[in-house]
Amino acid sequence: MSITSRRARWLVPVVLLLAWLGIGGALGPYAGKLGEVATNDQAAFLPRSAESTRVIDAQKAFQQDETLPVIVVWTADGGGAVTEHRAAATRSVAGLEGEPGIVGPATPALPSDDGEALQAVVQVEPDLGDRLPDVLEQIRDAAGQVPGTQARLAGPAASQADLSDAFSGIDGLLLGVALITVLVILLLVYRSVLLPLVIILGAVFALGLACAIVYALADRDIVRVDGQVQGILSILVIGAATDYALLLTARYREEIARHPDRFGAMRAALRASWGAVVASAATVAAGLLALLLSDLTNNRALGPVGAIGIVCAVLSTLTFLPAVLVLLGRAAYWPAKPVRTGDPEAGHRLWHRVAALVDRAPRRIWAISLAALIACAAFSPTLTSKGVPLDEIFVNDTPSVAAQQTLARHFPGGSGNPAVIIADAGRLDPVLAAARDTRGVASAAAVTASGRPGGGEPKVVDGRVRIDATLQAPADSDAAKDTVVRLRSAVHDVSGADALVGGYTAQQYDTQRTAEHDRSLIVPVVLAIILAILVVLLRSLLMPVLLVATVALNFLATLGVSALVFTHVFGFSGTDASVPLYGFVFLVALGVDYNIFLMSRVRQESLEHGVREGILRGLTATGGVITSAGVVLAATFAALGVIPLAFLVQIAFIVAFGVLLDTLVVRSLLVPALARDIGAVAWWPGRLGRRTPAGAAGDAVSRPGRGD
Repeated sequence: MSITSRRARWLVPVVLLLAWLGIGGALGPYAGKLGEVATNDQAAFLPRSAESTRVIDAQKAFQQDETLPVIVVWTADGGGAVTEHRAAATRSVAGLEGEPGIVGPATPALPSDDGEALQAVVQVEPDLGDRLPDVLEQIRDAAGQVPGTQARLAGPAASQADLSDAFSGIDGLLLGVALITVLVILLLVYRSVLLPLVIILGAVFALGLACAIVYALADRDIVRVDGQVQGILSILVIGAATDYALLLTARYREEIARHPDRFGAMRAALRASWGAVVASAATVAAGLLALLLSDLTNNRALGPVGAIGIVCAVLSTLTFLPAVLVLLGRAAYWPAKPVRTGDPEAGHRLWHRVAALVDRAPRRIWAISLAALIACAAFSPTLTSKGVPLDEIFVNDTPSVAAQQTLARHFPGGSGNPAVIIADAGRLDPVLAAARDTRGVASAAAVTASGRPGGGEPKVVDGRVRIDATLQAPADSDAAKDTVVRLRSAVHDVSGADALVGGYTAQQYDTQRTAEHDRSLIVPVVLAIILAILVVLLRSLLMPVLLVATVALNFLATLGVSALVFTHVFGFSGTDASVPLYGFVFLVALGVDYNIFLMSRVRQESLEHGVREGILRGLTATGGVITSAGVVLAATFAALGVIPLAFLVQIAFIVAFGVLLDTLVVRSLLVPALARDIGAVAWWPGRLGRRTPAGAAGDAVSRPGRGD
C-alpha cells in the first residue's frame, strides 16, 4: 500500500473525530440549557379535544387578567378554634395588593365549618417563572404575621413551585448520576481504562447534539418540552448510546483478534453489527414516534424528542466510536488484550455453560421460564392507572401537599379546585339548580364581575356565564371524578344551556380516559411496526412473531411485579395514567433490541454452522455483552429515581426491572430454548442453515423440529 493510501485511510477517522469534538464543544452546553425552553405548566399537556380543555379556553374570557391562585390556609398553633383571627388574616393578605407578581385583591379569610381553619385566595401572575418562589415567600411572610396561627400555601401556584423545585438542577444531577453509574459498570465489565471513557464521551456528544436540536425546535414552538420529557431524553440517549456502543466494541474486540489490520477489523465489525444497531434503533424510534397518535400533548411531545435522541445515539455509535477505536487500536482495551484464539468458547465460559444447558433441555427451560412469566403477568390487571393523588405526586414531603391535606381536613374536599361550568347566560338558573342537585356537589355559584363566585350579579361574556361548583370529595379522588361524570350528565341535560364542565378534577378524568384510548390505539401500532422491522431484518415470519410475543409477555410480567411493589413496598395507591403506555413503549422497543442483537448473531452463525450450532454460538458470543448492556440500561433508567416525582419513580422501576427480566430470563433462556426446541422451522419461510457448495445438501430446512 502506498504512503498516500495509508494517509488517506487515517484521514477519515481523524476528520470524524475532529467533527465530533467540534459538535461536543459547540453543542454540549445545550444539555444544560434545555430547561430554558421547558415548561412545567401541566395545563399545557391536557388532551386536545377533551371537554375540560375547551373549558380552559372558554373561561379565559371571564378573567380580566390570567392568574394562578394561591390558597392560604391558617390553623391555630395548638389546634382548636381560629375564627377570632379572621380579621387579622384578612388584613395580612389584603396588604399584598399592588405588590410585584400579585394580581388584584385577595379574598377575605373565610372560616371552615368546624371553626378550626381559615382560607383566603391570592391571585398571582401565571408566567412568573423563576420569580414564583419569591412571590410565594412574600405571601407566606405576610400570612405568617397573624399571631397564634400557622399559615400554609396550597393551590396550583404552590404545586407548580414545588414541581419546578423537583426539576431544579435536573440537568446536572440526573446526568451526573447516570454517567457515573454507567462508567462504574463499564469499568467492571471491560476492566479497561480508556474504553469506558470513550463510550461515555460518545454518549455525551450524542446527548449534546440531541439537546441542541430539541432546544432549537422547542424555542420555535415546534415541539414542547417539560421536566419529565427532559429527564427521559437524557436517560434514553445515555442508555441507548451505551448499549449500541457495547455491541460494536464487543464485535470489534473479536475482529481485531482475528485481523492484523485495525482498519480491516473495524470494517468487519461494522459489517457484522451495523444492521442490528440500526434495526434496534429503528424499533425504539418508531415506537416513540407512534406516540404522535396520542391525544395527550405530553405523549406527543416525547415521541419526536425521544426519536431525535435515538438517531443521535446511533449517529455517534457508527461514526465517532469507530473513528476513535481505529485510532486507538488494541490500546482501547488496555490493560486487557484481545487475543486471537481458535477456541470459540474462550472468554465466554459462563455463557457456554448457559448455552449447554439450553441445548440439553430446551423444552424444560422454556416451560419453566414461561410459567414464571405467566405467573407474574397474572397480577398485571391489579395495576391501577387512574392517576396519582395530589399527596402522592411527590415521593418526599412538600409544603404544597401538606397545605392541601390541611385544607382537605377542614373544608369540603374540592375547596380550591372547583369544577368549572361554562353555560349559556339565559339558562343560568336551571344549570345552577342541576349542579346543586347533583350528588357529590357541596355548593355552586355563578362568578360575578369581581371574579368571585356568588355575592352579586353574574358576569356575562358573549352570552356565557361561569359557575364554580365545589365538590364534597377531594379533587383528586375517584369519588370526585364520579361526581364530575354525574355533573356533566346533569348540566348537559339542561336544554339550550350548551354547558361544559372542566376544572382540575375534570382534567384528571379526561386525561385518564384519553390515556386508556391511547393505549388501545398505540399498543397494536407499535407491535405492528416492530414486527415489520424484525421481518425485514431476520427474513422470517415465525421468528419475529415469537420475539414480539415474548417481549409483550415480559411487559405484562413486569406490570404484575410492579403492581405488587408499588402497593406493598412503595405505598402508591395508583400510577399516573400515562405510566403503562410509557412502560410499554420503552420495554417492548428496548426488549426487542436485545433479541435483535441475539438473533441477528444467531442468524449469522447459523448460515455458517447450522441452526443448532448457530443458536449455541450466538448465545455464547452475545451473552456477556447483551447482559452488560441490559445492566447499563437498567441502571441508567433507575437514575430517574433521583427526581422525587412518583411518575418518574414508577417509570424508573418498570423499565429497570423489565429490562433486567428481559435480559436475564427472556433473552438468555426463553428465546434460545424456544428457538432450539422448534429448530429450523422457526425461521420459516426463510432457508437458514449451513452454507454448502453448489449441489451439496444443506441442513436448513431438511429436518423440521428440534435442532437441525
